[in-house]
Amino acid sequence: MLLHDKLKPYRLILASQSPRRRQLLADAGIEFELAPRFECEESFPDTMPAVEVAEYLSRLKSEAYPEPLGERDILLTADTVVIACDRILGKPADRAEAIEMITMLSGRDHEVVTGVTLRSSECVKSFSVVSKVQFRTLLQEEIEYYVDTYRPYDKAGSYGIQEWIGYCGIESIEGSFYNVMGLPVQRLYRELECFIERLPSCY
Repeated sequence: MLLHDKLKPYRLILASQSPRRRQLLADAGIEFELAPRFECEESFPDTMPAVEVAEYLSRLKSEAYPEPLGERDILLTADTVVIACDRILGKPADRAEAIEMITMLSGRDHEVVTGVTLRSSECVKSFSVVSKVQFRTLLQEEIEYYVDTYRPYDKAGSYGIQEWIGYCGIESIEGSFYNVMGLPVQRLYRELECFIERLPSCY
């Protein structure tokens, strides 16, 4: 039985405002409902290893979801961070910070980590996926063109791999392309199957 058939008795709730995550789920044939926007303070301990932050924040978002989950509900939350030069790059606050971030990534490799949490009323499963991305050395005018044209202020690390900069600036990727977009779809597909199989034993 395919995953979309296994999911029919359940209501998968995507608690994310990211249009890219919505697109990736839809393209994978995974039906979902979009949760209303809710507040969550996205902070983490200063001593936490950078590679663990995305998964930690995905759990934080799951715990902050304000509505009680029904017996057939599965809540999906996610967070993506970019790690470069031992620094976590979140979403840029403004144009200057976006240019600063991409300048830092230019000519170097970096890691993109997406953490995901699946939660029902009784079960929780969190995981994370790491991809390595290599940028070629970008000209200053290329960086400014990208930021001014695409305004990547809603993207970790100030770039979207599916946009102009991905086509023209990225030399190589190790790992999942879709993870860099914001959701490791293939891993999520497998984890959802396992999660559904576990659900009867959780009650």
